[in-house]
Amino acid sequence: MSRRSWAFDIAIAVVVAALGAAEAIWGFNATHRQGPVAAEAAVYVVTGLLLVLRRVTPIRCLAAITVASAIEFSIFGSPEGMGVAFPGTIGAYSVGRYVDRRRSWWGLVLVAVLWTAWSVFDPVVTTPLLRLEQLGWISPWVVAWLVGALVRSQTLHAAQRRVVRAEREARAVVEERNRIARELHDVLGHSVSVMTVQASAVRRRLGPDQVEERRALETVEAVGREALDEMRRMVGMLRQSDDGADRVPTPGTGQLDDLVEKFRVAGLPVRLHRTGIGRELPAGLDLTVYRIVQEGLTNALRHAVAPGAVEVELAYGDGAVEVRVRDDGRAADDAAEPDPAVGHGLLGMRERVALYGGTLRAGPRDGGFVLAARLPISADEDGADEGGADEGRADEGGAREGGADAIDRTTPA
Repeated sequence: MSRRSWAFDIAIAVVVAALGAAEAIWGFNATHRQGPVAAEAAVYVVTGLLLVLRRVTPIRCLAAITVASAIEFSIFGSPEGMGVAFPGTIGAYSVGRYVDRRRSWWGLVLVAVLWTAWSVFDPVVTTPLLRLEQLGWISPWVVAWLVGALVRSQTLHAAQRRVVRAEREARAVVEERNRIARELHDVLGHSVSVMTVQASAVRRRLGPDQVEERRALETVEAVGREALDEMRRMVGMLRQSDDGADRVPTPGTGQLDDLVEKFRVAGLPVRLHRTGIGRELPAGLDLTVYRIVQEGLTNALRHAVAPGAVEVELAYGDGAVEVRVRDDGRAADDAAEPDPAVGHGLLGMRERVALYGGTLRAGPRDGGFVLAARLPISADEDGADEGGADEGRADEGGAREGGADAIDRTTPA
């Protein structure tokens, strides 16, 4: 228990004890008092102060309250009032809230014993009808136990959801990394193959006296083939026979028009804008830009309610390319239970962007949602300067609206 929890429980115990003493001495909230004032005040103070232990040992706390009350009732008779009700109610709630389900049933047993002792030794109850009417006064204790059990169940369920969500996110990251590895294998494999073939072609053109040049090119060829073989061995285990993505060409920015058209056919009002001087991007970077746009449009199609417009912006700048996907549709009802198979798309995008030293921002914006990324093109740029510049232009780019950092609309809050 934390200091805050101890302070809270001590405060509750002191308040309940003080109210009980006031009831015994001055009749505050008492239906009728029974026996010596000192005895009644003593049992109220004792049962109230026992609540300090309600979280440390809930069952023993409720049992001590029951025993102390039953002893006082059997000697002097049962009083009626809040001084009897409060300790039992809080104790029963604590058993339901902090004890596992199998043992928490002892709370109901103790509540039944407490009610029986109070009812049997109450001198005001003289007929079976009155005793039957008193049966209703056990309900506050039973309801308190039920509320405690419900709160405990909800707390455990929330904790389990957090664990499942964390596991799902970790699995999504691993799956996306495997996918990235497969795609990079295709990109790098093609590049290394071209280098090897070109080295072989140049070697065949060498004259007989160019021995050193021939050896250098033979080394390049050998190293290139070894690198290809090693990549095939390392990435081969990631490939699956039913993976359709491995049988189609690697997409890139050249296929963005086709991608946008597919989403238009699906009912999404998409517009694609290109600014700046277009250039040929490195294959891996080109693929990353395509995947970011694909993820942003997929997110809008699945989760944006009645979007009026979805804007895809591809801006070529000095040493960097920026891509944004914005929609003006409101988010779907957060109370709805998300599909476990859907979500965590931004986790994969974050992995891809980080691979190229870029930045990714996502979050709500003006009733809609924006996904924005900045990816450096030149390997000679200072990554730290790029990051600082991106942070400074975040408000202009619209990637930080709402103050959210990588908020995926597909994951619950």
